Amino acid sequence: MRVIGGTARQRRLSAPDLPDLRPTSDRVREAIFDILASLGAVEGASVLDAYAGSGALGIEALSRGASSVCLVEADRRAIAAIRANLDSTGFGASPAVRVVRADVFEFLAREAGTRYDLALVDPPYSFDGWPSLLELLEADLGVLETSAPVALGDRFLVRREYRYGGTLVTLVEARGPGRHDPRTTEKDTV
Repeated sequence: MRVIGGTARQRRLSAPDLPDLRPTSDRVREAIFDILASLGAVEGASVLDAYAGSGALGIEALSRGASSVCLVEADRRAIAAIRANLDSTGFGASPAVRVVRADVFEFLAREAGTRYDLALVDPPYSFDGWPSLLELLEADLGVLETSAPVALGDRFLVRREYRYGGTLVTLVEARGPGRHDPRTTEKDTV
């Protein structure tokens, strides 16, 4: 694994060997961030990396100019890997970075009212709490990484879906005035 673009481009990242940890492949990460860059959604953004794992998504956002990134992960071994990856990419001492060891649901409930420009959400594929999670999530734009479509509830609309082998990347946006029309949802398979 490596950082794909930005100021930390080509820096190597490590991931702990954990049963439910499935780091986003370089190919999928590159595609996600190319899509986000085309929307102007990363540079200057406040970003939440939920279920951060190795921190690769959050670090990619930092490398590409996010103004702040909050990485949330429950596993202490994953937190150690995140901190090591932040140090190796030069972001370890940055005041723009917050690493939180917590259950994502508990974190979102505790931080209610904190809104992010962008949320990167990549739980294990067996995760089945999407409606509850999205009810708590405060973000304008979200990237959901799953193996199959998820029920979004009433707070988000699907903007686009992209299939990369067994990975489904769903780009969602918060409902609100002037937001995306759900009848124009687009799907791409790569």
